[in-house]
Amino acid sequence: MENSNADYVTLGEEASFKLENIKKISVIPLVFLIFYEVSGGPFGVEDSVRAAGPLLALLGFLLFPFVWSIPEALITAELGPMFPENGGFVVWVSTALGPYWGFQQGWMKWLSGVIDNALYPVLFLDYLKSTIPALGGGFPRVMAVLVLTLALTYMNYRGLTIVGWTAILLGIISLLPFLVMGLVSIPKLTPSRWFLVDLHDVKWGLYLNTLFWNLNYWDSINTLSGEVENPSKTLPKALFYALILVVFGYFFPLLIGTGAIPLDRDKWTDGYFSDVAKMLGGVWLRFWVQRASAMSNTGMFVAEMSSDSFQLLGMADRGMLPEFFGKRSPYGTPAYGILFSASGVILLSWLSFQEIVAAENFLYCFGMIMEFIAFVKLRMKYPAASRPFKIPVGTTGAILMCIPPTLLIFVVLALASLKVMAISLLAAMVGLVLQPCLKYTEKKGWLRFSMNSDLPDFHCTYRQGSELLM
Repeated sequence: MENSNADYVTLGEEASFKLENIKKISVIPLVFLIFYEVSGGPFGVEDSVRAAGPLLALLGFLLFPFVWSIPEALITAELGPMFPENGGFVVWVSTALGPYWGFQQGWMKWLSGVIDNALYPVLFLDYLKSTIPALGGGFPRVMAVLVLTLALTYMNYRGLTIVGWTAILLGIISLLPFLVMGLVSIPKLTPSRWFLVDLHDVKWGLYLNTLFWNLNYWDSINTLSGEVENPSKTLPKALFYALILVVFGYFFPLLIGTGAIPLDRDKWTDGYFSDVAKMLGGVWLRFWVQRASAMSNTGMFVAEMSSDSFQLLGMADRGMLPEFFGKRSPYGTPAYGILFSASGVILLSWLSFQEIVAAENFLYCFGMIMEFIAFVKLRMKYPAASRPFKIPVGTTGAILMCIPPTLLIFVVLALASLKVMAISLLAAMVGLVLQPCLKYTEKKGWLRFSMNSDLPDFHCTYRQGSELLM
């Protein structure tokens, strides 16, 4: 929706607006934006059953949040309000480890985000192909991916406010058919099916990748911190509510699908919930689940692209990227960031669902290691800095909190295929070279870089070096 309060220049000048007139995101839209950054509903969790069976799938989505999601969400809740700007985790790492590593963080997180966004057109079409077989491959699928990407990209371009409030509606539509599935499944539930497990036939790589992909990206919302109303209070509250919504949105549909349908692990792959819906309620319920999948993937796409594009804007505001990345459209959105993110999505959409998940997880792991290091170092380097929300642990507690998710990262990295390792490491190495190249172009004057004067100097400290000036 176009912002009616924006001021425009029409006499041959570029359209402009007043940033203070852009409506900020409040708690409820932010909860659903986080929901779509992380989850979007149970679409894509099916592989956990195929990999490990019902018991481990259910336990995974109950226990994994304690190992990964809660620590990541808590760190996000502490550091986000501490640095309320669109650079997000890039600013955290830059403050703790220096601008070079901040750029590497931005590169790997942006790349993993673009790879992640390439999943959603693929996942959407995988849900529809049982009804429209032509979407399973070939030219019709390519054109469908292109049309979907362009349509959803335009939605992001038109403004973050419409994305936030649309996310609420999409979230309700995405989860509602599973509540109905729960009701119609009651006579068919067989609780003994929930405890089926075969530890000798577990595909651990697929299992962990599926859990990891479905329960990460809690930090992505911080690339929108500059767009949030009163982030010191709004962000921690929204993260708490979103965590409950995400876990429920995964566990309840898995409980229904594994308890009401005889187990056939080979059939549990992306898109299978539409078949479960048909078996439980008929064609009408499958149709509803497929439409919910469309809505869910729409929400996940626009939320992820908002995060990716505002991250590039935040990096441009910090002088890490050329100035043109910081330019906004007449709707207040980062036009060039959206364009670059959409281009990456189109280039990657030809990969399979499992390949995209594995590559995205690998790059995401590198970025998260730097975030954990930055979190601990900021506690040590600036212990008296203003933290509107602070995790109630000391430095030792902060270190201990980061150990379990770090160990999990090493397991995920070790289980990656050689192909995924090679591609991901090559992509990471590009960032190591790209940053000096951009600095060289700045020195030569080939591209223009600038620092937003409205942003705080995060390297400036009080004389005693104990407080961070914000």
